Amino acid sequence: MQYIDIDMDDKKLIDEAIAVIKRNYAESRHTVGAAVLCASGKIYTGVNIESCGYGPCAEPIAIGAAISQGEREIVSIVGVVVRGNSFPVESPCGNCRQLLFDYAPDCMVIIPHHDRVVKVRARELIPDAFSNF
Repeated sequence: MQYIDIDMDDKKLIDEAIAVIKRNYAESRHTVGAAVLCASGKIYTGVNIESCGYGPCAEPIAIGAAISQGEREIVSIVGVVVRGNSFPVESPCGNCRQLLFDYAPDCMVIIPHHDRVVKVRARELIPDAFSNF
């Protein structure tokens, strides 16, 4: 897997993810924020939704917001989680990795790796992925 250092655009995306969860945090309801950068330059955000039956992650909510506005090319994505008073970058879960592989296999996913934050291609996060496409 090729780990790439993040840049200023990535830091801006992280800030947007932090901003959306700060605005919408609710303990045991909304604890993760995500931000998606599209080829248009626009950023779309989302938070996770918790319920007793099913709770989608923040990443598909943000991707859905982008797609709903006509976006089709996702450049990068990041998720952050609330940990007390901090908002560290979090790796996407397995379901989100599959979603990214299906919708944007070449997008950059910002993740924690050891003691730093890096980015990798979505397709690298799920080797030998299932695909209908």
